[in-house]
Amino acid sequence: MAQPAMMEWRWLPFQDLSAAQLYAAMQLRQRVFVVEQTCVFLDADGIDLESWHGLGYLPGGELGAYARIVPPGKAFRLPSIGRVVTAPELRGKSAGHELMQQAMAQTAKLFPGQDVKIGAQAHLQRFYGRFGFAAVGELYDEDGIAHIHMIAPPALAAK
Repeated sequence: MAQPAMMEWRWLPFQDLSAAQLYAAMQLRQRVFVVEQTCVFLDADGIDLESWHGLGYLPGGELGAYARIVPPGKAFRLPSIGRVVTAPELRGKSAGHELMQQAMAQTAKLFPGQDVKIGAQAHLQRFYGRFGFAAVGELYDEDGIAHIHMIAPPALAAK
């Protein structure tokens, strides 16, 4: 297994993000979701305003990973984790695992005892399964990519 990325983590509500932090997060999201995955969609969907934002910084200060935690009732009935992204140069270095461990722990702190729901790219089901997520429902198309809803129970989300 590759060496862990070992990032420094900050979890902030939207109103506490600096302009530079928000810019770096949006730049990373667009770099991967819009440019690399060629998805034309409105990334700034209004949900960011009510979400918690996880920023994973590399030792040199660059943003290497990002995810947002969405409160219940905003995207789904349950709390959710979305916009899960790592910088392309960190792939294969356990950055995604570190990101999800951090996101699951933070979600458990913010919403103890609640299941966590995600809308996952279908090809990442095994990856998310490592964090307790199980597929629910049928595949659906989102921006030209097959997705599936997945839920992790609170006992697993707290790890």
